[in-house]
Amino acid sequence: MPLSLTLAAFWVLVANVLALLPSRDNHWRRAYVLIAAGIPILGLVTYENGPWAGLVALVAGMSVLRWPVICLIRWVRRKSFGMRDHG
Repeated sequence: MPLSLTLAAFWVLVANVLALLPSRDNHWRRAYVLIAAGIPILGLVTYENGPWAGLVALVAGMSVLRWPVICLIRWVRRKSFGMRDHG
């Protein structure tokens, strides 16, 4: 197995273990660390294994960190649709 896929599997394992531990801030601090660590791993997976493997890794990461993705989508919708002058 390539090093990038091993790192990606380890990232998923660490993310799941961190999700099991209690947190006072609803895991947001841990999510930021996982995002910061996951972006270079995602780039390495894409570089070593091609864009389809990178896309699969991206979807896997988004499923693990779904709340930051949901909040990002809500923020983009608010910025693009919510701030228009209606009158």
